Amino acid sequence: MIRALIILLALALPARAEEVVAGLSHDNIGITASFNGSEILIYGAIKRFEPEPTSDRMGIIVTLEGPPGSVTIRRKSRQMGIWVNTDSVGVAAAPSYYAVASSAPLAEILDPNVDVSQRISIPLAMRSFAGPIEVADARPFTEALLRIRQEEGLYHLDEAAVTILENTLFRADFTLPANLIEGDYKTRIFLLRDGQLVDQYRTAIYVRKVGLERWLYTLSRDHAAIYGALSLALAVFAGWAAAAVFRLIRT
Repeated sequence: MIRALIILLALALPARAEEVVAGLSHDNIGITASFNGSEILIYGAIKRFEPEPTSDRMGIIVTLEGPPGSVTIRRKSRQMGIWVNTDSVGVAAAPSYYAVASSAPLAEILDPNVDVSQRISIPLAMRSFAGPIEVADARPFTEALLRIRQEEGLYHLDEAAVTILENTLFRADFTLPANLIEGDYKTRIFLLRDGQLVDQYRTAIYVRKVGLERWLYTLSRDHAAIYGALSLALAVFAGWAAAAVFRLIRT
């Protein structure tokens, strides 16, 4: 009975004429002391079950999103000759890293309603505000956050980074900065026709500390007392070594 219902449901659903099939050059990135960034190649193809529409413009958008976190944006004002924090706005979840690559300008291939529902563009990647907004206009705060993270290379938009060959094969190259945080980086690929979403593909890239960095990170989280004692011992040893070197130089 259940099997028959599943078959009927599958027959009732409209079949997609096109699907995205994709892969990654590598899906694991190890962060070490010498880590200075990484390059990721995302490639794939459009799988078609019927002839390609010739009248609809095709577009492909690829997004790469780092682990989100809450952010408090503060504004400084000069009062009585001193710069102090006056107003602040909290964002419930802002990606630590967010990059968008597309085959053409977003305004030409992405319908605004699809953008709102899928949160594709950089401004929409940030989630709702945290708590009540106590300022008249929150836009300058969010714009400041976007500007700062763009200057740091954490937010990036490249509207010509996706290359399409014969309307079937595609590739997108991402250059990840050195200041990545550990976590799962979500990858989404959107296939659009005349701005409307046809299909999407999701996967993830896993960024982890490895080697000595991983051991120290785990030690600081799981055994804070031991980590603190080791840090203190290292500081004492460094001070003693520096003093010994200076004594040798004087003599």
